[in-house]
Amino acid sequence: MSVLKGITVIEMCEVWQGPLAGQTLGDYGARVIKVERPPAGDLMRHNDFHAQQKNWVSCYFAAANCNKESVCLDLRAEEGKAALVALLRSADILICNYRPGVMDRLGFGYEQVRDINPRLIYAVATGYGETGPLAGMAGQDMLIQAISGMATKHANADGKPGIVNVPYTDFSSGMLLVQGVLLALLERASSGLGQKLSISLLDTAIAMQSLEIASSVNYGYDTQWFESGPNFTAQTADGHVIVLGFYRENPLQLMCSAFGLPDLSREAGFGTLAQQIERREQIGDYLRPALLALPSDDVAARFQEAGILCTPVLTQAQSIASAQVVHNDMVRTIPVAGQPDMTMVKHPLKFSRITQQLRSGPPRFGEHTAQVLGELQLADGNGASTAPAAP
Repeated sequence: MSVLKGITVIEMCEVWQGPLAGQTLGDYGARVIKVERPPAGDLMRHNDFHAQQKNWVSCYFAAANCNKESVCLDLRAEEGKAALVALLRSADILICNYRPGVMDRLGFGYEQVRDINPRLIYAVATGYGETGPLAGMAGQDMLIQAISGMATKHANADGKPGIVNVPYTDFSSGMLLVQGVLLALLERASSGLGQKLSISLLDTAIAMQSLEIASSVNYGYDTQWFESGPNFTAQTADGHVIVLGFYRENPLQLMCSAFGLPDLSREAGFGTLAQQIERREQIGDYLRPALLALPSDDVAARFQEAGILCTPVLTQAQSIASAQVVHNDMVRTIPVAGQPDMTMVKHPLKFSRITQQLRSGPPRFGEHTAQVLGELQLADGNGASTAPAAP
C-alpha cells in the first residue's frame, strides 16, 4: 500500500538531514522532485572519493536519495524561478535545509510561497534555528555534538571531548521533520491549509538528552548511564560482551549463578546494589575468567537466561550480517545506472499493511529536468517555455 501516493514533495536539500526526510516520504509513495543547483548539485554527490575515481554515484548520496527525480534549476535566473513557482503551485510539501535567509533572498520564503500555494506544507530544517545569535552559522552534526554537550558526554579519561562517528542528530532531525510533515498533512485534511514547520539539529540534540538534562537541571547531578549500575565489558573466547546489571535488586547474585560461580554478593562490601555499583570493576574481574572460556553468543545467552542484560560487541560489518538484522530485512539492493547495484539500509519502521517501495535508485544530477519541465509546459497548455533546458 502506497500510503503517500498522490502527494508531491519538492525537496531543496543537501547532505543528509533533509534528503533523508525526502527519501522517507518517497519510500512510502510520495513523488519527490529534488531541485538541485547548478553547476554540481547536492554536496553529498561529491564527497565519496572512491566513487569519484570510478565515475560512480557517491554511496553517501545514494543512501539518502532513492525514489527521487533530479531537476536542475538556476534560481538566480528568472526562468529557473518561474519553473519552481510552477512546481510549487501543484505540490503538497516543500522541504528545504538551506541556511536561514537563503530562501527569502531567492524569493521563496514562507510568506511568498504561501501566496503561491496556500495548501503547501513548508518544512524547514536548519542547524541552529531560523533566528537567534547562531542562526547564520554553518551547522553540521559534529559541530552540534560539540555545542549541545554531547561531546563532553563522550570525553575520554583525560577529559578530551569525544565525537561519535555516526551523525545521529542528522538522522534524528530528519525523522522528526518527516513526523512534522505527516502531522501537518493530517491537520490540512481538516483545515484545508498548509503551514510552516521547522526543526534544527541543535534542538534535536538537546531533545535527545532529555533524561540527562532532567537530572542535571532539576537535581544537580550528572547522569552517566554506564556508571549507574554494576556494568562492565569483558573479553570472551571470540570477542567481547557488554554486561549491564540494571533493573535487578541483586544483579551480582544472578551474574554468578549464570556461570556456576560462588555468590560474591554474600561477601562483605558486595551485598547491596549501591556497593555493587561502586565495585563494578572488581565484579568484572571476578567474572572475566569464566567469560573468557566461552564464545560471546554463549556468554550472552547465559546472562540473558539469568535475567541480566548482555549482548556481544559487534563490528558494523558483523552487525549488518547478523541473523537478527537479516531477519529484520534492514538492507535493500538498489539499481544504479552504469555501475553495479548498491546495498543500502532501509527505513526501520515496520507495518502490517503499509510497505516501503523502491521505485528507482539515486538519480544522476539533473536526470529528470527535461521530463519534469515538459510536464509543466503541458500543464500550462500553451507550450511556452518556463524553465531552462536540461544540463
